[in-house]
Amino acid sequence: MLVLLRLKPSPPGLEAEYRTIFTAGSLVFLQELVSTFDEEVDKILRLRISRKTHLDLSGDLPGFCEVTAPVRSDPAWRVRPVPQRLQRRHVDVGDLAPCDTQRFIQALSSPAQGLQIDFDDGNCPTYHNQIKGIYNVYRAVHNQFPNAPKISQAPVLMLRPRAWNMVEHNIMVKGKEVPGPLCDFGFLMFHCGKLLFDSESGPFFYLSKVESYLEARLWNNIFLWTEQKLGLPVGSIKATVLIENVLSAFEMEEILYELKDHSAGLNCGIWDYSASFVNKFGHRGAFLLPDRSKYVNMEKLFLRSYMDLLVQTCHRRGALATGGMAALLLPQDRDSAPYRAALANVTRLKLLEIKAGVDGFMVYDLGLIEPMQKHVTNKIGFLFQLDDLTVTPEDLLCMPAGGVTLYGLKYNIAVGILFIDSWLKGKGHFFYRGQVEDSATAEISRSQVWQWIRHQTQLEDDGRAVTRGLVTELTQEVMGELKEVTRCHTVREEQRLLTSAAMFLEVVQKRDFPEFLTTYLNLDHTFLGSHAKRHEGGAVGDVPRPKL
Repeated sequence: MLVLLRLKPSPPGLEAEYRTIFTAGSLVFLQELVSTFDEEVDKILRLRISRKTHLDLSGDLPGFCEVTAPVRSDPAWRVRPVPQRLQRRHVDVGDLAPCDTQRFIQALSSPAQGLQIDFDDGNCPTYHNQIKGIYNVYRAVHNQFPNAPKISQAPVLMLRPRAWNMVEHNIMVKGKEVPGPLCDFGFLMFHCGKLLFDSESGPFFYLSKVESYLEARLWNNIFLWTEQKLGLPVGSIKATVLIENVLSAFEMEEILYELKDHSAGLNCGIWDYSASFVNKFGHRGAFLLPDRSKYVNMEKLFLRSYMDLLVQTCHRRGALATGGMAALLLPQDRDSAPYRAALANVTRLKLLEIKAGVDGFMVYDLGLIEPMQKHVTNKIGFLFQLDDLTVTPEDLLCMPAGGVTLYGLKYNIAVGILFIDSWLKGKGHFFYRGQVEDSATAEISRSQVWQWIRHQTQLEDDGRAVTRGLVTELTQEVMGELKEVTRCHTVREEQRLLTSAAMFLEVVQKRDFPEFLTTYLNLDHTFLGSHAKRHEGGAVGDVPRPKL
């Protein structure tokens, strides 16, 4: 007999969670979902490759698509109004990995209006973390956390499945590994979708790394299929699309149009979007991205134009426009000068977004929720109209002036290594120099190092060229600090950190730019092997000997 779905056994200690999530009904639902859309997923991934190849071979630059000009020029259409609980969602908590039960419960009890339940950038997608994360969402929606408010009174859950570049290694349908986003979306909808709808609290989603309106169309078809299967009215599912790629910046109206019955708006952020320039054009000297620690911020023309266009597009079409996440961590002593300085820094950056017209944004530190809410009250959203604004392709593609500093190079090296180390420990984000770092900052960090090596960019400090030799030398220099940051106390922990450094050097020295660091790691034997050992009962972070 042909077995359509194959599922690996439970990780140790998660047997009850495993039985709760992987029921006969949910597995049949997932199998049908994947069987229906798997070919379409493969198609959009191949279209990404085709589009990138065309840009490389032709030397062309992206622009506003002529084929879809009628959509942009039609002033009449609007997205369907969002439910009441999304209408004044000003401050969300970001990077909330749901496998972290303690932080999840704290956030449910916080004064935030929304929580980004992150199976993507802020999460490490081990089998353990995915099961634990989905189970914790299940418990929250079914009101099973004794010390948390009921789901109808808690901040709304903005569920963020993995992006299309990720696969789930532990589940196969018809002999193929399941696309990560379909796995996350399928189980979350099957177990929680109807309850969230009945409590007027969802189901609401974030969609990561969408690169074109065709990908938005695929998501819309998935939503329609799911609503029909689960007996939900059309338009019950709402989704905010994260515009994290330079190509999607030219298709924002088309993306809203494809999702107009299901849209909760668009979101803009800085680091994944900036990294996409290296991804798509990094081999071109004209797109050399300068040191992000000194020369890249939302006030630069290419990023300000992107945010202005996103806000204008959303408000023209009746959609919500949201900004990025404040990654800064507040010092514990509220009366200290460092606390006041950190709060002032976050406030300045968020006021820029408020003045640009965003309807909301995210913070990581729960202590920032109330101070930021005070600033957005009566100031945010449609009060700021940008109808007369014109953003050109040249504005969106204008690289900021600037060079590379030794500090910036070492900082990027450190963030890249620490992110890999964090993944080998099964964690999706970490803290470094007073702020949270996740896959978005890891992407921009390793992207810049790769690009600076490729173009042998000179350091502002002393004129040295950035080469693989210099990067290797600086990697060895920063290892002392990184051992302190990661609190390496055992031979195993030090070995893991050295392995992380070796993997980072491997990535930044590749001839061809690896499209996503997370994809690279998720397919890497070292990462998979270390977590397979944990699945079999070994220690977390058991890794092969480092090459460095």
